[in-house]
Amino acid sequence: MECVNRILSEFCATTGIAYETAASAAHIGAGETLPSRPATTELATGSVAAAAAAAALFARSRGASPVVTRWEVDPRRVAASFRGDQLLQLDGRAFPGFSELSGFFRTRDGWLRTHANYPHHRRRLLTALDLPEDADREALAARLEQVGATEAEELVRARQGVAAAVRTREEWAAHPQSAAAAATPVLGIEELGDRTGAGPREYRGKLRDPALPMAGLRVLDFTRVIAGPVATRTLALLGADVLRVDDPKLPELEAQHLDNGMGKRSTLLDLREPAGLAALDRLLEGADVVVTGYRRHALDAFGLAPDALAARRPGLVVATLDAWGPTGPWSGIRGFDSIVQAAAGISVLTSPDGDKPGALPAQALDHASGYLLAAGVLVALNRQVGDGGTWHVHTHLARTAKALLDLGDTDRTDGTESLGGTDNDARRFEQPDLSDCLHEQATPGGLLRYPLPALDVPARPFDYPSVGGVWGADEPAWRETRAGAPTSAATGPSRSAGTRG
Repeated sequence: MECVNRILSEFCATTGIAYETAASAAHIGAGETLPSRPATTELATGSVAAAAAAAALFARSRGASPVVTRWEVDPRRVAASFRGDQLLQLDGRAFPGFSELSGFFRTRDGWLRTHANYPHHRRRLLTALDLPEDADREALAARLEQVGATEAEELVRARQGVAAAVRTREEWAAHPQSAAAAATPVLGIEELGDRTGAGPREYRGKLRDPALPMAGLRVLDFTRVIAGPVATRTLALLGADVLRVDDPKLPELEAQHLDNGMGKRSTLLDLREPAGLAALDRLLEGADVVVTGYRRHALDAFGLAPDALAARRPGLVVATLDAWGPTGPWSGIRGFDSIVQAAAGISVLTSPDGDKPGALPAQALDHASGYLLAAGVLVALNRQVGDGGTWHVHTHLARTAKALLDLGDTDRTDGTESLGGTDNDARRFEQPDLSDCLHEQATPGGLLRYPLPALDVPARPFDYPSVGGVWGADEPAWRETRAGAPTSAATGPSRSAGTRG
């Protein structure tokens, strides 16, 4: 008997989809491919299966046969995709992971996790701790030994930097932000406003390819780093015309763009300028889905808050992702996967020696949240076929962390109470060779070696429609044609047939 994946089960309970229906549409293979004390493989395969099942259901709503709308979720391909930042190579060159000033540092009374991969976060970190701009890791370590962990956390955040004191699970459970995040579903889907001007969607013609249920749909992508881009990368894989919009003053890291920008186009808009806002207006007129992945309220001034978008464009699906959740004392602050792991007790749980904090084998909170967000978008679009409406879909890294921790500690399945840190643990959690799950393509920047998509179609090659695009190289405009475009009060009449977006 096939084991129930508890993440997929929670997704089904949240969305009202029968588990048997979801599991038949997205077959999860066997194997532990992201070994760790938390059940990382189950989180990863369950979140990918949620996206695959939602894609299959949406494809059926667009006329595809249930017989052919079935996906394979191979744990090895899932693991490779989740570890994309580690496996990606350009002309044989791997990319560095975290920057010199990112990582774990001892403080006077514990550990602190910092995130300084982006230049502006590095500057804020050093300024908060009264260090010069050219300070190195040794200087930062010496400074942090003089302050307490929560004191350093507050100092850095006061300067809009990114850091978190390393907490145990019990300490996190007692924190008010933990309670706030726990009060949200692992995937939220709510209708915005009434249905005035947002009638049911109709799609002209039969869906040409059941693996591309997003064909003809346009996704406006305001996301950065990993979690949000994984969501929109998944929608691009499924056929959407995805246009990512970035601030020209905040360049994306090369590895992040190459790994998580597959299948998309990339444009630059300064929304502080009238020309940028005018371009945004034009893009919103043709968008079917808007996805944002910044901290809460960061984009509200540009009219990108869910309620504002719903009032302006009835019939949209608005998807949002953030670190800490919609309420609580940390709801508006910055956070990344590594920071949430540190705060939520995961770093203590994964300690290699019982002292220094550790990490999951991949940025699993980011990736899982991204696939769940993509699944929510597909569910919302499916609901629009029958009911119409404007929908808000949301996920939060801290809530995904809770979902992972709720799965239990895999180290205790044999009845032991080990705290980790033994040679046996190191061997048991060694990551597998996933080279068979990688592919190579020539790109404008060189020969790119990258993981194949985490979800697969049986008996045919399935890959991203494009890889290796240049950051910011595209015009802020939709493709001229879109096959199978929807008709509704929100989107207007379908245009002439065209190629896959």
